[in-house]
Amino acid sequence: MAKAANVVRLLLGATTLWLSLLCSETASASKAVTAHLAAKWPETPLLLEASEFMAEESNEKFWQFLETVKELAIYKQTESDYSYYNLILKKAGQFLDNLHINLLKFAFSIRAYSPTIQMFQQIAANEPPPDGCDAFLVIHKKHTCKINEIKKLLKKATSRPRPYLFKGDHKFPTSKENLPVIILYAEMGTRAFGKFHTVLSEKAQNGEILYVLRHYIQKPVSQKMYLSGYGVELAIKSTEYKALDDTQVKTVTNASVEDEVETKEVQGFLFGKLKERYSHLRDNLTAFQKYLIESNKEMIPLKVWELQDLSFQAASQIMSTPVYDAIKLMKDISQNFPLKARIFLIDLKFSQVMLVCL
Repeated sequence: MAKAANVVRLLLGATTLWLSLLCSETASASKAVTAHLAAKWPETPLLLEASEFMAEESNEKFWQFLETVKELAIYKQTESDYSYYNLILKKAGQFLDNLHINLLKFAFSIRAYSPTIQMFQQIAANEPPPDGCDAFLVIHKKHTCKINEIKKLLKKATSRPRPYLFKGDHKFPTSKENLPVIILYAEMGTRAFGKFHTVLSEKAQNGEILYVLRHYIQKPVSQKMYLSGYGVELAIKSTEYKALDDTQVKTVTNASVEDEVETKEVQGFLFGKLKERYSHLRDNLTAFQKYLIESNKEMIPLKVWELQDLSFQAASQIMSTPVYDAIKLMKDISQNFPLKARIFLIDLKFSQVMLVCL
């Protein structure tokens, strides 16, 4: 029994060692790097981001959506994040088609409207908000978070300076603009918002006030706001030195480049075939080829009449090229058309001379 126990211990020890070595090799072999980009502000509620998406569609859809979700945040405490996300999409689906729902999902994924929510949060912080208020009102420079004080503050509101309204402010639809302005700072979907909204929307419909809503989150979450799709790049440089014989690499590279150049046509001359037929003039042909290549890089102004057939010459050269090289040639001509124009002009003049001779 003692021997059997020792054997089992040895087997377990060997298995543990093998697994640890395997894990360490896997960990060392993996070179993946995960990077997160965190914004300077905390995570913003998806419900508020959805409302900003609606506001871009139209002001009418924004307020219609608001009426359906004015106390929706209550469900966030009992539902999972995924269920609450689907509930927002379901509410938005009452006013959007499938295409716009997909766009809303995409906006959620990149948090496209989170900076807008943070902008309103910063505006609210500059007021500043009264202590201990989940939501508050600003009536011509006067602050309150009590509904029963609205009537009192409205009496002399017009005698105080009118607040400045921003382009992105959400104004309740009304036919009149020259009315006392009440700005509500609240988080859509909460009970505090629902109470204020019911009173203010009724007064706005009666033509008593101009009702403006700005997002305000009294207690932002501690979780950071992670962003995606903002052009983030993480570059890691390898500092490992590798022994490499660069003389062989240069030889192979130069040979391949020379072969590639000789197969190309340079201002109507096929130097590859010329060097085959006149091998004793190979050095002279190479020098002439280099001269023509360098001269192609010069941009010489063309006259108006010289430009009329350039498009035809370019299309003709692409069509006369084998199928596998046509796309490559078209890309080269498109990217270097000013330099290629002179070559097309020479080919055109050569063709005209040949027609006259015939």
